[in-house]
Amino acid sequence: MSIVASASALRFCCSSLFILLVCCSSAGVLSAAELRLFIGTYTGGESSSKGIYTTVLDTETGSLGQPELAAELRNPSFLAVHPTGAYLYAVIEISEGEGRGNGGVAALKIDEGGRLTLLNTVPSLGGAPCHCNVDATGRNLLVANYTGGNVAVFPISDDGSLQEASSVMQHEGSSVNDARQQAPHAHSINLSADNRFAYAADLGTDRIYVYEFNAARHTLRPANPPAALVTPGGGPRHFAIHPSGKFAWTNCEMSMVVTGFRRNERDGRLFAIQEISTIPAGYNGRRSTAECLVHPGGRFLYVSNRGHETITVYAIDEESGLLTYVENEPTGGREPRNFFIEPSGKWLLAENQNTDSVVVFAINADSGELDMTYVRIEVGRPVCIRAVPARPPQ
Repeated sequence: MSIVASASALRFCCSSLFILLVCCSSAGVLSAAELRLFIGTYTGGESSSKGIYTTVLDTETGSLGQPELAAELRNPSFLAVHPTGAYLYAVIEISEGEGRGNGGVAALKIDEGGRLTLLNTVPSLGGAPCHCNVDATGRNLLVANYTGGNVAVFPISDDGSLQEASSVMQHEGSSVNDARQQAPHAHSINLSADNRFAYAADLGTDRIYVYEFNAARHTLRPANPPAALVTPGGGPRHFAIHPSGKFAWTNCEMSMVVTGFRRNERDGRLFAIQEISTIPAGYNGRRSTAECLVHPGGRFLYVSNRGHETITVYAIDEESGLLTYVENEPTGGREPRNFFIEPSGKWLLAENQNTDSVVVFAINADSGELDMTYVRIEVGRPVCIRAVPARPPQ
């Protein structure tokens, strides 16, 4: 056989192997190094998105497969995965202009290959539902309604479908910004690792509401005291608890400040300990943060900045909970929203909503700094990424 023929045969074998690997991933046969990702988006208008998309992340190399439409759904902006990995939940984020009660929540079954089957939808009991989380028992979905200014609990049936809301907590009040804080705007709902407390960041009232959560009874009840305050005009948006449970942080959307708290693990109370800017001094552009996440290892905190188009990196002092600024890393696009840190802590995936892209960054294990890998996929108006656990080779 000639050298040319041998090279052709080698190319054919490599191509065949690549096609086989892609087909196996599409069929749901994931290796132990792979995660099945789901991407929530905004649809309609000029968006090319039709709903929720799926792709595969190789956690060894940071590579991403081409995204595929997993389910058609209107504005499935924020997602949550059931602890079993069998079900996915999505808010149906209808905008404020369409009324206070039009929002919804969808339950979907995760089928082979990442396809999604709609189980049912229920009213979210408020306009613009924008955040959701499943509790540790897998028996409840907690939802924040931005326009409704409330948070709600939805029991999850054995088949993964959602029941009507069992508990609704209406926020009251306002704050100093007449344009954006004339009423409560619940922006997120997060649970403590022990599943005993829920924390709701409310942009409109400048409060982090603290609730006692009862998974068996599907209820929320105000803790004592019922909330912690941030500096007026901050607009708390998202909330992240340190793996130790001793500290927590909220990113203030309007002031571009992170407020740090010491957390009482026994009664859930929050005590403010620090405010730190997410942007360098002298910045005069648009001011709007989006997401706030702690690295799985507990040593770093990350916050996304819209307008500045960066992710801020902080080092965490694990004794005091205080943050030290590390860097602002450009996200390679515009309007970075939620971002995803895969469980091993090696990769961060940033979603650039206004440039229709998801970009992969390598995380420096020593400093927390981000290094753009130039791995990038196109998804229309991406907002949120969630993952199901890697499955063993079949």
